Formats: sequence, structure tokens, C-alpha cells
Amino acid sequence: MIDLNSDLGEGFGRWELGDDDALLSIVTSANVACGFHAGDPSVMRRVCRQAASRGVAIGAQVGYRDLAGFGRRFIDADPRELTNDIVYQIAALDGFARLAGTRVAYVKPHGALYNAIVHHEGQAAAVADAVRRYDSALPVLGLPGSAWLRHAAEAGLACFREAFADRAYTPQGTLVPRSEPGSVLHDPAEIVARCIRLISEGKLTAIDGTDLDMPADSLCVHGDTPGAVHIARTLSEALHRAGHAPRPFAALRPSETR
Repeated sequence: MIDLNSDLGEGFGRWELGDDDALLSIVTSANVACGFHAGDPSVMRRVCRQAASRGVAIGAQVGYRDLAGFGRRFIDADPRELTNDIVYQIAALDGFARLAGTRVAYVKPHGALYNAIVHHEGQAAAVADAVRRYDSALPVLGLPGSAWLRHAAEAGLACFREAFADRAYTPQGTLVPRSEPGSVLHDPAEIVARCIRLISEGKLTAIDGTDLDMPADSLCVHGDTPGAVHIARTLSEALHRAGHAPRPFAALRPSETR
């Protein structure tokens, strides 16, 4: 099976980003901003209500305390403070999920935090500790081979692997920085082809043309990517045609996604 997720709820006040309503009609998991890099209480409550009504799994999209930088700037946070920040964010979103008759189903770090804990041992351990302390039954989502997933597994958390449908990869298996040309993909046909190959062969082509082993349980389409709705819909339709109808990964045990 494969899951299709998207970063949602990233508006703030009167500022809107992405089409949450449309994407919630397509994806099977919603990574909802928890107010630190984007989102506010009203946005969080609205997205949770809409996700719950459509059977979309709600994930806590936790990040650095960085509204001005949209969470895309590294912060050298003290691990103890970072743990507290992550617990705070999960709990805030879980409150609105409960009002909608459901619960937070998983945790996925956002932006610079996501990229930092690929290698940053201290912060990876701090985020894993936060999830374990809040609810050790919560699954987590992250980059295959990352320090984050290793620490999460050592903490006894169920770990799931993510690949990005609309982002380019380095030969080392990490995301190409957004500041570099070609880091974000926009052609739906190219995105569909690479995702079908990834599911079928477990491989993905890096930006330099080399092949990467990239096993994945969930595919991400960024909600703020131009044309995100068209990309997500095209990809979902192609997955259904190929016999890979998306299902929420958080409802399964890791062994069931293989």
C-alpha cells in the first residue's frame, strides 16, 4: 500500500496558503501545521474538522518556532526546549482533533527541522523523546535512513518512510535545498512516472541522474507548491489506475506497508 500526504493548514490569520479544501478531497493523510511555523487556532480547528469529516488521517506537522521564516531556517535549539516545543505542538493540534471527533494519528517534522534531524543527533533524539512522552503509540513519518527515524525506533515508536513526489533528491538521498535550481518539480507527468517507479521498484532518480534506493510508505505533495491540487489529483488518479489506491499509513503497522 501507499499513502498520499500533504502539508496543510499553513495559513495564518487572513493570510492563506494552499487550497486545503481541495487537497483534503484527494490526500489520505494531512500534515497539519501546529502554530509554530504556520497555522493558528482557527485554521487548525477548521482543517481538523474537514479532515475528520472526510476520513483523512491528521498528522501533527511540528517545527521550529519560526513564523517569520515559515520554519525553513535552522534553529540551534536546546534539545530540552525542543522536546517541550514538540509536545506543545502535538497537544495543541490533538485538542482540535478531539473536538472534531478524532485524534492526532501521527507526527511529521516540518521544513528545516525535518532536514536538520536527518543528521543532527541531538535534535533527532529530542523530537523522538517528545513523541514518546506524549503518546508512545503515535507513529512517526520521516526520511529513510535518517537519524530521526533511528532515534524514533530506539524509543519504541512505529516508524514510516516518506518520499517527496515534488522534490528533487541529492545523490546522498537528501532533499536538494530549495535555494538551488530544480529543487521543486512541477510537471505532473514527470512526478507520476517517478512515483510509480518508486512504488514498483523502490528506486528514485537523483538530480544528477544516479539511482537511489528509496523505499517509501507515504508520498508527499507540498500544499504550497504551485499547481499542488492538479499534481495531487493527477498522482492519485494514476495510483488508482496502477492498483495502488492510497490508504492512510497511520492505520497500519510498519510491517503491513512492505
